[in-house]
Amino acid sequence: MAAGHAHPHQHGPDCEHTAIRHDGHVDYLHDGHLHHPTGENKVEEHRIPVNDENPAECTPNHTCNGHDDDHVHGPNCGHEAVPHGDHVDYLVDGHLHHPHGDHCDNHGPVELIQA
Repeated sequence: MAAGHAHPHQHGPDCEHTAIRHDGHVDYLHDGHLHHPTGENKVEEHRIPVNDENPAECTPNHTCNGHDDDHVHGPNCGHEAVPHGDHVDYLVDGHLHHPHGDHCDNHGPVELIQA
């Protein structure tokens, strides 16, 4: 987690960015970053940790109704990028998808906060 840095946007319940609860607090997805507001228009960069709930292992038999089988995750795929451990996953129907060869790995659920 990086120290707070200047940020021109104030994150909060009305900022229209996707809010995710993890590690006992709420962060906001913003352009592929997970921002934790620290006050005075500063944010810390956070990541979803790799743990039992959000593993980083291969799940080749995962089936998802959140996209077609031929969908490929990446920049501009229509799903929000989420920093997870040492890589980037994509938010699909409340869980983390990681592109892996010819399939998507399921890297676990995230708790979305509704505004």
